[in-house]
Amino acid sequence: MLSVMWTTIGQKRALELFENSLRRGRPGRAYLLVGPAHVGKMTLARDLAMALNCQRGVPPCGECASCRRISAATHSDVQVIGLGKNADGKQQTEIGIEDIRQMQHSANLPPFEGKCKVFIIDGAELLSIEAANCLLKTLEEPAPTVVFVLLTAKEELLPLTVVSRCQRIELALLPSAQAESALIEKWSVEPQRARLLARLSHGRLGWAVNATDQGWLDRHNEDTDELIATIEGDLESRFAYAAQLATEFSQSRDAVQEKLGLFLDWWHDVLLVKAGLGDAVVNVDRMEPLGSMATGLSLEEIRSCIAAVEAARTQLKQNANARLALEVFVLGLPGVGRTTKVSGASGVD
Repeated sequence: MLSVMWTTIGQKRALELFENSLRRGRPGRAYLLVGPAHVGKMTLARDLAMALNCQRGVPPCGECASCRRISAATHSDVQVIGLGKNADGKQQTEIGIEDIRQMQHSANLPPFEGKCKVFIIDGAELLSIEAANCLLKTLEEPAPTVVFVLLTAKEELLPLTVVSRCQRIELALLPSAQAESALIEKWSVEPQRARLLARLSHGRLGWAVNATDQGWLDRHNEDTDELIATIEGDLESRFAYAAQLATEFSQSRDAVQEKLGLFLDWWHDVLLVKAGLGDAVVNVDRMEPLGSMATGLSLEEIRSCIAAVEAARTQLKQNANARLALEVFVLGLPGVGRTTKVSGASGVD
């Protein structure tokens, strides 16, 4: 039976694995937690650190001094290694060999205030080649009071030699109903908003929690209104939107990919409504415009829209000309004048 003090929500398989190893007194020396951004990897890593250092009988208690300090990120024996700033104040683009050497030096010292040292490498795929090779030597002969936890959203970028030295745990996406309940019960989110955020998160509870502030929801509503206006707009407005996205792409590729992700969710929702599966849509606050588009378009047209979004996202990832790829994308939307005018404010404040 799982301890009630794990702060991780869901991830039953991973928690059972940790509890079984703790009961046997044989935790792994190195773990690799794999999953998309904001799925809960850091929360799970900190939970493990709490369990390994808990001062009471059934870890993690969440109440002892050790658990509280780890939860507050102030425990001297639990360190997070990730992207920081260089000596000149510039943001790092990779985790360098000096970061790993400093970690190795600390790992060779006994725990200062706890029972076990835990080193969490956040974004392990960002290790430089030299850093990964340096880490490999430590993973091959870890000290008995040290546990390494590597977090990655892009496992394929890690050297196989590093992956092979770790116990791999893949984190599952959370069912939307479970995410919705967690938002209501633990973060006191209003039910209607919790339902929307749970759907939009696609199983990434951390993402949903980060999006609970009103500012995020306002921006999302603006982006969705802009999406609808683009679908309804004439060629001039569509090309203006493509130019706007191309400019944004030069500043933040991830931001444009997220906007295209909104289009992908939208057309998938239209497809679901067209198929009579409206209860499964992501944009639960926009049922009226979704219904209007589903009525005005054929299945083949909806599939073509989905294909156009996917093609644009792929081309941008492959460093195609952004302006051209986005112009082709907006031309792949339903023909001007084909869709019913459906603009309207969101039903969620």
